[in-house]
Amino acid sequence: RTQARTMASSLRHAFRQSTGLVGLARVAEPKKVLVGLYNETLSVLESFPKEAEYRKNAEALVKHRLHAVEQARDVDQFERKLGRFQAEELINQAKDELSLAQKMKDWAPWESLQEVPPADQWKWP
Repeated sequence: RTQARTMASSLRHAFRQSTGLVGLARVAEPKKVLVGLYNETLSVLESFPKEAEYRKNAEALVKHRLHAVEQARDVDQFERKLGRFQAEELINQAKDELSLAQKMKDWAPWESLQEVPPADQWKWP
């Protein structure tokens, strides 16, 4: 019975013509795309210092989502597990996270400031 449900879910995704969201095209193999994006993001994050807050938080999120996608029997299952987003929405979010990780690598916010900030910088009148 579970196998039949998995097949039905896979077929439902395979024959879905549209996401129903304007400007968001359907992706034929979302699991494959997501696993690739999540692994690429983790690879970028590995170059950050272990104590960097962005690395800790982004890595936790990406690992959680990667695990959910890898463990899912089908697209419907990981969509439900990850907050009922459509797979294509998750792909957009994964692309955005990868892009941000690459920018953060260039920005290196964990490094010391080039100039010492004024002592009263954070005081409010």
